[in-house]
Order: sequence, then C-alpha cells, then structure tokens
Amino acid sequence: MSQVKAVNVEIQVVLGRANLPMAQLLRMGRGAVIPLDTTVNEEVWILANNHPVARGEIQINDERIAILVTREANVYDYMAGAA
Repeated sequence: MSQVKAVNVEIQVVLGRANLPMAQLLRMGRGAVIPLDTTVNEEVWILANNHPVARGEIQINDERIAILVTREANVYDYMAGAA
C-alpha cells in the first residue's frame, strides 16, 4: 500500500470549453476574454491524469477557491462535450 501512496496524480478542473480559430487565438493578448460553453452554476469536470473522474461545484471561502465533488463523471458525456 505504501507504493500506491507514493504515486503522483495530476488533478485538473475544467470550467468550460471554447472552439476558436487559430488566427483568433493568436491575436489575443493579455486580458483577452475567452467565452466558454458553460454557465455560472454549472458543474465543473474534475480530471485525474487527463481522465474525467468526477463532477463538482466551485466554492469560494474567504480568499480560497475549492471544488466540492458532487458525483462520479460520465466519460462519454465528457468526450461528447456535454455540460
């Protein structure tokens, strides 16, 4: 079991997605806003090593941002770009 505890896992939280032409992306500068395909209260995707494992909600407490895990992820929904 001690070997399992030593494994590093990269965790990412995906707030939303955007589809942009490369030319538009290259023109963007500091402070540019990229509109995402999500709304304020939508669940976020939680990825472990680039694999969807859960859905969650953003929580802000004082100066800290946290993610509350709400349910297991559906890999097929993630691949289909579902919210």
